[in-house]
Amino acid sequence: LLPEQDHKVPAFINLQQYYMEEFMVQRCMELPQIELRWLHKVTRVSTDDSGAAITVTTRDGDYQLTCDYLLVADGANSPIRDSLGLQSRGQVFEDRFLIADIIMKADFPAERRFWFDAPFHPGQSTLLHKQADNVWRIDFQLGWDADPEEEKKLENIRPRVEAMLGKDREWELEWASVYTFRCRKMDSFIHHRAFFIGDSAHQVSPFGARGANGALQGVENLGWKLAAVIQGRAPAALLQTYDTERQHGARENILHSTRATDFMTPKNHITRVFRDTVLDMSRQFPFARTLVNSGRLSKPCTYEETPLSTPDRGAFNLALRPGTPCTDAPVSGGNGSGWLLNHLGGHFNVLLRGEFDAGGITALEQLATRLRELGIQLTILRVNAPGEPGAHTVHITDHKGVLAERYDLQTAGVYLIRPDQHVAARWRQLDLQELEAAVQRALGSHLQEECAA
Repeated sequence: LLPEQDHKVPAFINLQQYYMEEFMVQRCMELPQIELRWLHKVTRVSTDDSGAAITVTTRDGDYQLTCDYLLVADGANSPIRDSLGLQSRGQVFEDRFLIADIIMKADFPAERRFWFDAPFHPGQSTLLHKQADNVWRIDFQLGWDADPEEEKKLENIRPRVEAMLGKDREWELEWASVYTFRCRKMDSFIHHRAFFIGDSAHQVSPFGARGANGALQGVENLGWKLAAVIQGRAPAALLQTYDTERQHGARENILHSTRATDFMTPKNHITRVFRDTVLDMSRQFPFARTLVNSGRLSKPCTYEETPLSTPDRGAFNLALRPGTPCTDAPVSGGNGSGWLLNHLGGHFNVLLRGEFDAGGITALEQLATRLRELGIQLTILRVNAPGEPGAHTVHITDHKGVLAERYDLQTAGVYLIRPDQHVAARWRQLDLQELEAAVQRALGSHLQEECAA
């Protein structure tokens, strides 16, 4: 897909799963803290409030491991979840879909194309989109009564593809599968010291790419919190906000996935009449086009009502409020990356614009130093500010004015950014006491006090 204007990367990159897995394995091999154990299977897990015990089965026998925290990412059918007597609740959609990944050279536009009632596949939907290496994914709706094993056979796939592309086009089948799906989630993603992430915690339809993206957002959410607790920078109560925030994200993804599925493959008379009426009206009326739902593409959710955000104290024109994921903008200076998001993430950041006297900037540097002594890294990003960088200060230039527009920083303003690039707080004027309190709040210090009370 094409890049959005004034963003470093496209909104979406259509990448085959095996590439993603290969890149992850390569990165794991580069990190000495990670050990990959091939042909090892977790067969038993027990967990309580002090940690988890794991039994691992190999060809050479079983062995046991213990850990303080266990991250469970064993897929939608999660044997670990089942072994602990936990459930994932939701809706099963009675339909089947055929994926046919074919290799062909074609001059089709590199865009997602969807047919609600394809002339070459009457009464059923069809999806086509391009992947790397001249691979095109075709997704045929089959109906609930289809036989999965029969539908995966080449002799049954070929007539469908030829009806769509024509008999003269050359192509080769790379892979095929038949799937059905559910929209469901666990009531809680935390069980003692076990944290469920990805499909083991929540499952959605594939329409909109919310499964993998939602899983990555969960990892981003949990990773910095777990590090802060293990390193003694935050109370254990911070970890409960993983469930609070990502339950909200899962509910949002399930809502969008369910709506998309009902529109794309209506299962009753009312939803079909609505779908068909919207499609008919969309040919003439622009407002109806906004109702066409072929799978709203995934985007990070805003953590509404999270206990880690500080309520607004100033007036801002834009919706980039506390809990919202940061958006990118072209910048220059600093490490020369050229993009705002490259400066954010991994630790806390203060995004600052406005005129401040030397004493105020010195005091801000001192606050960053004091926090660093507590193990809390805070980097100050000064926008369009004169002067030299400090020990914790990086100067960046909003040379196109996009950052000012997207963050409503035409004049003065301050943003506190979490390690996962979500806004924690914002103010019109810099107040060091409020800033320090907001950092501590984002680390959950008040949650510990509330538990003690």
